Amino acid sequence: MPDPSATLEPILAVFAKQRPALDLDTFDLGFLVALFLRGQAVQLSAFSETGLRDVFDSVCSVLEPQAEQRAKRATHAIARLREQRLLARVDGHGVVRSGEYALTRLASGIAEFFLEEDVLTRESLGLLTASLLRTLGEVLSSARAAEGGDDERWQSGVVGPLRVTIAELVAGIERRQRGLDLQQESFQAEIRRLLEADWFVAIERCQSLLESTSATLRELSDALLRDSARLLELLHDIEELAVRAGATAAEAAVLQVVEQLDRITAWGGSRQRAWSDYFQYVHRYLRDVVRLDPTRALTQRLREQLSSGAGQRYTLTLAGATPIQLLRPSAVQIERPPVTRPRAVREREPAPEAVVDAQALLEQRVATALETGALTLAGVTERVMQDVAPADRFATAGRVAHAAAARSRVRSERERPWVAVDTQLEIEDWHLKAKSRDE
Repeated sequence: MPDPSATLEPILAVFAKQRPALDLDTFDLGFLVALFLRGQAVQLSAFSETGLRDVFDSVCSVLEPQAEQRAKRATHAIARLREQRLLARVDGHGVVRSGEYALTRLASGIAEFFLEEDVLTRESLGLLTASLLRTLGEVLSSARAAEGGDDERWQSGVVGPLRVTIAELVAGIERRQRGLDLQQESFQAEIRRLLEADWFVAIERCQSLLESTSATLRELSDALLRDSARLLELLHDIEELAVRAGATAAEAAVLQVVEQLDRITAWGGSRQRAWSDYFQYVHRYLRDVVRLDPTRALTQRLREQLSSGAGQRYTLTLAGATPIQLLRPSAVQIERPPVTRPRAVREREPAPEAVVDAQALLEQRVATALETGALTLAGVTERVMQDVAPADRFATAGRVAHAAAARSRVRSERERPWVAVDTQLEIEDWHLKAKSRDE
């Protein structure tokens, strides 16, 4: 099994380099959801620019009916979604013609999260586990048939189904588990609102929510424990055949599915324990507070006595425990001498120095780079920047672009690419061509 920290570091390095981020407001989310629903309604896999603007106009009419300059706002909204990899251009016409755009997997996932409520139920869990058992039985038969065969039979009959079909079915269970977590959170918020509004009337409703959720979690946990044992038995049989045949890829795929099953099984036990603690806490509150003081008279009088200065004083007495003593190494104090400036002669006699025309030198270096075969602005800038101090590179890059434009014919795409000149500087690239003498 690979070390998680070893696989995490390169992924985080890519994140540090690319700096991905999402910045979506309510209007952008509404635009995504409208595109997702429109695509499903008319069976569209891609949208033209006109179609995108029509959907934007319909969203704008509902969310911001008083908005002006809708065409300009639509252009900016489409650009924002493309920059955040939520819209992808899928035509091959380049930038000279209007294109077609499709929602990316990230955009579809965001829209589905706000539209669909995939909650794990006893029926959905039964269907998914039955599909898992049937598919694993077929994979086990394929593994027995592939024993002693070549790697291609193991890849097509065992590794492929484990990594695609089985993994997707288990991922479906995990996705519905997360949906059930959200539903439990909404139930807790509803119980809190009911108790704040009218707690004595809300007792029956709170108890109904608590008991129904507890029963659901108990049934799901029992079903996961029962079915996971049968699934693990089939996976162990496949693993034994893979080990005996020396199919390392199949063995790794089996271990990955086993980890997924262990994770969804642990979810059932942990959620049942957490909801049981919450169940007991709410019932204790209903028993000790709500039923004893249905009109909140005792609570109100207690608050008044605590807030007013008159009357009996209330104090809270605690038993102080002896703090744990931690033996730490003593810090070494480093004696640093005070900062002083050495005495020196402040006034100096003027001395002649050679005058260096920095602009002329820069133009000469640009001309040399063009003559030696540099065809892009990035190539010219990289050659000129070799001896420039880091503090002066930003200003020098602008002077290089001006000098290169004066000495050559510039050609650029409609969407100019950004090219890294060094580790700290990126510029929009141009294509350069030397001017003829007549120009």
